[in-house]
Amino acid sequence: MEKQTSILAQHDEAKMKIVEIARNIFTHFGFKKTTMEEIAQASRKGKSSIYYYFNSKEDIFKAVIEKEAGELKEELYLSTVSIEDPIEKLKIYISVRMRKLNKLTNFYTALKSDFLSHLEFIEQIRKSYDLDEVRVVTGIIEEGISKGKFSVDDPEQSAIAIVTAMKGLEVPLMINAEHGNFENRLENLIKFLFYGIVTR
Repeated sequence: MEKQTSILAQHDEAKMKIVEIARNIFTHFGFKKTTMEEIAQASRKGKSSIYYYFNSKEDIFKAVIEKEAGELKEELYLSTVSIEDPIEKLKIYISVRMRKLNKLTNFYTALKSDFLSHLEFIEQIRKSYDLDEVRVVTGIIEEGISKGKFSVDDPEQSAIAIVTAMKGLEVPLMINAEHGNFENRLENLIKFLFYGIVTR
């Protein structure tokens, strides 16, 4: 039994290493230009060994996307879980979300790029991410209403509006980050999203 557990652990560890190596390659060259040969070479394995763990390049890319999505979810949770003030919690959520998404190249590409839409799992990931984000923001708003911090009639619709606004401003923020003004843009975004929902 212990031997079997050890074998499974080694198998999982090998898969994780392939995913991390492939993640770096996808980040630099994109999904379309990356090949299984390149992943195998960077992993110091034969291509047949890569196919032992993954059926295709698409399967590896899916694992990379799921890993990055998990990282984003974990960082958002850890950064807000101990915050008691809903206003501060929502500000931190937006700030961490935009900063982290700016670094998760593969996940962001999966959310935004039309040329990946033909991959069935991409649409599933997009829907899951959207639903989860609306759920989390709705929860923060509901908490704010109960504590007298927010004044809105429909928490879920307000959450959808906030999430939609964040999505619409992602590209300008990402582009502007190259010019060193990311923090200013982000602060303006947060002020914009809060206008009309914070009680005065």
